[in-house]
Amino acid sequence: MRVAVDGPDVAAPADLAAAVAERLPARGRPAVVVPADGFLRPASVRLEHGRTDPDARYTDWLDTGALAREVLDRVGPGGPAEYLPVLWDVGRDRAARAAYRPMPPRGVLLVPGPLLQGVGLAFDVVVHLRVAPAARRRRFPAEQAWELPVFDRYDGEVDPVLLADAVVLADRPEHPALVLQNRWS
Repeated sequence: MRVAVDGPDVAAPADLAAAVAERLPARGRPAVVVPADGFLRPASVRLEHGRTDPDARYTDWLDTGALAREVLDRVGPGGPAEYLPVLWDVGRDRAARAAYRPMPPRGVLLVPGPLLQGVGLAFDVVVHLRVAPAARRRRFPAEQAWELPVFDRYDGEVDPVLLADAVVLADRPEHPALVLQNRWS
């Protein structure tokens, strides 16, 4: 099963994915977390229009083709049941040169990260961590405020709440609330 944990960094999608992955083995489902930020494009592409360009952040940062090819398709139906844990080392701005890892039988793949819906990625389940615009403005660090229009655009163009299988209100991190279950129970 391929699960997206979609949400801005202030909603901590990686933390939720890690917590879920920690609990699934006790329920007979091994889990693997592959963060989307391991599939960002090289800086020369990602930052071509500057380090704080909202349009580039929205369309040019995530290498969706690589994430699909190296992770989602490989663990999906008909794939070889293996995945690449990371493609790009953003800190060094070079290929990570990681080896493929086997996907455990009956395993759950969790992919945390922002802006994962509406870009053609094949997930079986999508959990969206919803942070309302006002809460985003309060919670985003000042140095990341340039990203706020990215998430406003995402809400307007993609409507991640509507597309998600489950939505978690994450305005207050100490009190998240599951508000919607569309297609699974």
